[in-house]
Amino acid sequence: MNLILASQSPRRRELLGLTGLDFIVRVADIDETMDERKPPVEEVARVSREKALAVSREPDDVVIAADTIVVCEGKILGKPKDAQDAFRMLSMLSGRSHQVMTGMTVLRGDEIVTHTEVTKLRFRDLLPEEVNAYIASGEPMDKAGAYGIQGGAALFCTRMEGDYYNVMGLPVCALSVILRTFGLPIWGVEV
Repeated sequence: MNLILASQSPRRRELLGLTGLDFIVRVADIDETMDERKPPVEEVARVSREKALAVSREPDDVVIAADTIVVCEGKILGKPKDAQDAFRMLSMLSGRSHQVMTGMTVLRGDEIVTHTEVTKLRFRDLLPEEVNAYIASGEPMDKAGAYGIQGGAALFCTRMEGDYYNVMGLPVCALSVILRTFGLPIWGVEV
């Protein structure tokens, strides 16, 4: 039995490492386009499920897949296409509340569990100059909503309700509970 992380994200690798489990990485190659007419909470779950199902595996392997989006005023903010797109996203988040949603799917054989974690955040009013400086750092370019809460965007957030690690891309508390239901020992502890 292998534990497979279906993600190339270094943050997800780091966070899954908190469980004390050995795992391998296999990247899922799927179309991650979301239907903006459907509820974001459903779409992010659907994408995570498709990622999990797309990974090559043996029947006894356990696969973990996740997808993270930022939702502000009903609009899905994925990864920015370029600096201009990052500026648009961060300007939209300035002075507003938003949600970070991570759809997470764990599967083994025919058993599939999909969970969506939602964390609410609020950003203070951002100055255009600081948004440009943050973008120039390069940090926002590979992150949903054009920010990383574990990096420079920590300076923007005035309030957070929910799982901090969800905002980083993998809700490890919820994941550990699901993995235990699949019989995996978290920190070597079997339940």
